[in-house]
Amino acid sequence: MTNPADLPAAEAARRIAAGRLAPAELVEACLDRIATREPVVRAFSSLDPALPRRAAARPPGGPLGGPPGGPLGGLPIGVKDVLDTADLPSEYGSPIWAGHRPRADASAVALTRAAGGIVMGKTVTTEFATRHPGPTSNPHDPARTPGGSSQGSAAGVAAGFFPLAFGTQTAGSVLRPAAYCGVTGFKPSFGLIHRAGMKVMSESLDTIGMFGRTVEDCALFAGALTRLDLGARAGSAPRVALCFGPGEAELSPDSLARIEAVAERCARAGAQVTRIPLPPALQAVAQAHPVVMNGETVHALAWERATARALISPVLNERLDEAAARPASALIAARAAFAEGRKAFRALMDSFDVLLTAAAPSEAPIGLDATGDPACNALWTALHGPCISLPAGTGAAGMPLGVQLVAPFGEDAALLGWARWVEDVIAG
Repeated sequence: MTNPADLPAAEAARRIAAGRLAPAELVEACLDRIATREPVVRAFSSLDPALPRRAAARPPGGPLGGPPGGPLGGLPIGVKDVLDTADLPSEYGSPIWAGHRPRADASAVALTRAAGGIVMGKTVTTEFATRHPGPTSNPHDPARTPGGSSQGSAAGVAAGFFPLAFGTQTAGSVLRPAAYCGVTGFKPSFGLIHRAGMKVMSESLDTIGMFGRTVEDCALFAGALTRLDLGARAGSAPRVALCFGPGEAELSPDSLARIEAVAERCARAGAQVTRIPLPPALQAVAQAHPVVMNGETVHALAWERATARALISPVLNERLDEAAARPASALIAARAAFAEGRKAFRALMDSFDVLLTAAAPSEAPIGLDATGDPACNALWTALHGPCISLPAGTGAAGMPLGVQLVAPFGEDAALLGWARWVEDVIAG
């Protein structure tokens, strides 16, 4: 019999709705797993077991949206600690904000509770969702990074601490951890999920996303937050653009071989697969990404830099000092490159349904002092369209590998449908 802590979210939701699984039973299974594995994984920045237990026992339909009512009724959910919560500290991965207690939930968290979701706890983020890591380890090998910045969320889903979790992405902070931890990570179209109550770093890039065990899980979660029907399967084989993008030079032999193998399996299953080069306009977007990301983060952290610079990591201080020294015109020009790239990508994708590329350069690197390279993700994030990382087997070290699917802005339902098709191909 499957431990409830290992169920995909959509399957757990079906069992709860049918009366075959109680929310309290699922919460206790997750808490048991946490008690066993959290001392090594260290996915949580804040955890109070009394809170999910209380939520699981609350009658449905109350003012706080108690389970099992709603599409997320009774499902435990991890919340990345850049999203505010009224009942747990929100510290944003920084000692500057230690003990900070917001008065209100972030919009996405409030919508999650209203849909019946149960907040299990706050999950570790890197410093302000940038690159300086927290203590979380990879559940598949504690000597390796789980990726970042959504460290605790990806690791927690992989470890069975909760079936769903929030992440956020500015460069590769959902898709790379998903690939490293062997789970599914979905970054919706920019702005699809409201950012009120989020510690935003980049106005042009930051996007709320999520982790689950399957594409269906992510569609369930995103649909509950947006009231969109995102769960339909694709009706036929897709037209696939195979493009390794700006991260191609960083790909390990295992990653390169796995992407090509997935492309070949898709072709055998009926997909039309065409390898394409990266157009110049998209190369310009990749080069502009760090200018926008770091330039906007300088503005976002103006108070912290002015009042508590010594509590910001040296690596982040150095990066922001470099960005602050650039003329304002550089940021404006980089944003203009984004706009041109988005038009070019839309035109490119008129001939394709979905783009297939790498989700991460390799298996998760050894060491917890860095979170890996976002080279495979930053470009696609800047284009504002939906992206998803799918588990795709393991590499030479026995660690998970992932592949990424990308679609134009607003094509979230279509991308999720094609992703379910590719997921089935990988599984078959």
